[in-house]
Amino acid sequence: MLSFTGGPAKNCDGLSRRSFLRAGSLGIGGLSLPDLIRAESVSGKGSSAKSIIHIHLDGGPPQMDMIDPKPDSPVEYRGDIKPIPSEIPGVHLSELMPRLASSAKKFAFIRSLIGADGQHNAFQCQSGYKASEKGPAGGWPAMGCVINKLLGSPGDPAPAFVDLMQGRGQVRNSVRPGFLGPSANPFRPDISAMFKRELEDGMKTELAKLRKGHSVNLNLNKDLSVGRLDDRLGLLQGLDRTRREIDAIGSMGAMDTFTEQAYGILTSGKIAEAMDLSKEDPKVISRYVPVMKEKELAFFTSEGPQAAKKLLLARRLIEAGVRVVNVSISDFDTHSKNFVRMKQLVPIVDHAIATLIEDLGERGMLEDVTVLAWGEFGRTPKVNANAGRDHWPKVAMAMLAGGGMNVGQVIGATDRYAAEAVQRPVHYKDVIATLYHNLGIDPQLTTVQDSSGRPHYLLKDCKPIKELIS
Repeated sequence: MLSFTGGPAKNCDGLSRRSFLRAGSLGIGGLSLPDLIRAESVSGKGSSAKSIIHIHLDGGPPQMDMIDPKPDSPVEYRGDIKPIPSEIPGVHLSELMPRLASSAKKFAFIRSLIGADGQHNAFQCQSGYKASEKGPAGGWPAMGCVINKLLGSPGDPAPAFVDLMQGRGQVRNSVRPGFLGPSANPFRPDISAMFKRELEDGMKTELAKLRKGHSVNLNLNKDLSVGRLDDRLGLLQGLDRTRREIDAIGSMGAMDTFTEQAYGILTSGKIAEAMDLSKEDPKVISRYVPVMKEKELAFFTSEGPQAAKKLLLARRLIEAGVRVVNVSISDFDTHSKNFVRMKQLVPIVDHAIATLIEDLGERGMLEDVTVLAWGEFGRTPKVNANAGRDHWPKVAMAMLAGGGMNVGQVIGATDRYAAEAVQRPVHYKDVIATLYHNLGIDPQLTTVQDSSGRPHYLLKDCKPIKELIS
């Protein structure tokens, strides 16, 4: 929670050198918040009230072990996970998803997702485009970055786009602004300390380069007043305005955005409160975190029950005025021990997503918030020699809820092995187009400009999923 002292100073001349330096030392011993936002951008890491919560199931979730069970396929394909009936007549889900099965009428399940790149790169889930797909100079931007640019936040001064994704580098670095330039980047606070998940060595090194522990201080120095911060912001803008006007590539303009974003975060207090789960009702936190037996806590996966809090953070950020929130749940890359690992991981996802949808509904938010959960590809129908499932780009799965969509349905179908789409194929771009549509953006008519002023349509060769929006 932010705390402020003193009243507004009259003008910049009234700010002493000591006070100016104090205002600039929001992160003494490390980077200030605007510096950190700039550093993340340089390193590459780093309207209406409609919003999106985007849940990335990192590694490629197994479609047949979650929303598309195939009980009539041979045992070497189906494994030992059984189907259960859902509340949608004739529709079965995995026995590992009892909460979603009992609330299935609040969801749309896509069983025929096609066009996957087959790479552990979440960029396709962020933009609709394959990472290898040729695009304009600078590359295609992620959807959240486009929304950041086009719509901003419905609750200024909150950032429009907050990215909380963790895990492997291909996922963490998948949110790229492309030709929009660094000013469209999301705000990326590190949440690793909130969870037991052990960071990979590569991520530890990456974060250490930015700042030890990558902790983002969302509080003002106790001796710094809002007035002094106002003065410092004005002085910074005055010093930089001339040189930024001659910049032609957008990077200097982005500095303005970084400063304003950091200033807004610090002075609003909303984001600091949203990220502080100690401000949440303990009963609500307990509701999100599934209760698991002791033997179920001996995880082969890196995610435990506390991972469900990521979705609670997402809901709190949306309430604070953020328009797009990304989270990730890892370890769906089950080349070995698929069934052991899924029996531990899928129930956490099931509980977390079902609780999020219930919570949004009870708060009157569900019609305005689109929730999407999916991964970068599907998994092989046939179980391998290590009791695992390998990468399978031919067909994947997605789950959607909220956003005023037509839910309570299954879209598409696969063959008896969940190997190929045989009815109503849906491309990744179609899903992204649907998200744009839910925010009032027509992706095939709307353009955004690159640094040279050339316009580009957001998506090509796709359209929103008619079953969801008609």
